[in-house]
Formats: sequence, structure tokens, C-alpha cells
Amino acid sequence: MPLRSPRNHTGPLADAFELAQKEHEPIFVPANIFADDRGWSIMNQMQGVMQPGGQVNYSVMYPGVIKAWHRHHKQTDFWLCLDGMLKVGVHREADGTSWQAVIGERRPGVLVIPPPLWHGGATVGPKSAGLLYYVTHQYDPAAPDEDRRAYDSIADFPWTVEHK
Repeated sequence: MPLRSPRNHTGPLADAFELAQKEHEPIFVPANIFADDRGWSIMNQMQGVMQPGGQVNYSVMYPGVIKAWHRHHKQTDFWLCLDGMLKVGVHREADGTSWQAVIGERRPGVLVIPPPLWHGGATVGPKSAGLLYYVTHQYDPAAPDEDRRAYDSIADFPWTVEHK
């Protein structure tokens, strides 16, 4: 089955969250960048989705690293790659559909990943990727809401750079 790109959503993130949960698929919400002669910023990216019991995290992945696959049963992830570039894979086991998106400093925005989709990421390019992410349920080390499988367990998913 060919890879798909996540659907783009230009409305509020809260609407994309609802759509992702309803359709059981990832939704990408492009960021609005504010720029002037002092620099630039991306603001209010998680507005309308943060809930009590959620958690904000920041993770750095070194060049060449693949962190995949995992899924959640309750938690929705909201991924915003702030530094570097990240190839994201998302897979729906029920029908074998897979999505691929490259997000990061050259394509800023929030990728909404609802349960129970398998997902992961791989750095692309020569520098580390910095991922800011919000999750709707705080991590519980005594009972993690997470299943894991090997990065190469989903047949034909191209984690490496595709030379075209």
C-alpha cells in the first residue's frame, strides 16, 4: 500500500484534534510564523487542546537515529519539531494504512497523532532534531500507556532518505 501524507488542517488545533480522533488518522496543522526585524517566533501552538493531566516534553534525537514504533491506548500526541528535521511515520494497524510526513524548522506545524496509531520518527539531515510535544496523559512509569515494536517491523516503511 502506498504511503500517504497526513491531511492538512488550517483551522484551530482543537478542531484538528477532534478530526484526528474521529477519523483515526494523523492531522497536520501548519504553524503561523511571526517575523520582523528582530527575529521570528511560533506562538500558541497548543492552544485549545491542553488538558489537566497532560504533559509537555522536549526531546532531542541525534542525526541518524530512528525512534519507532510505539502506540498509545488513551494518549494523543501533538508533535512540533522546532530544530532540525524529522521524518515521522504513522501506521494504522486495522487496515494497514501508513502515513509519512517530514516536519521541522523548514516545515513548522503540529502533527496530531491519536490512539491507537503506531508512530515514530527519524532525524533527516546533518543535525539533531528537537521535538517539543504535548501529550494528553501524563507518563506513568508504573503503568505506561505504550506498546512498542521494532523500527523495521512495518514492512516497506522507508525510514532512510529516499533518493529520487
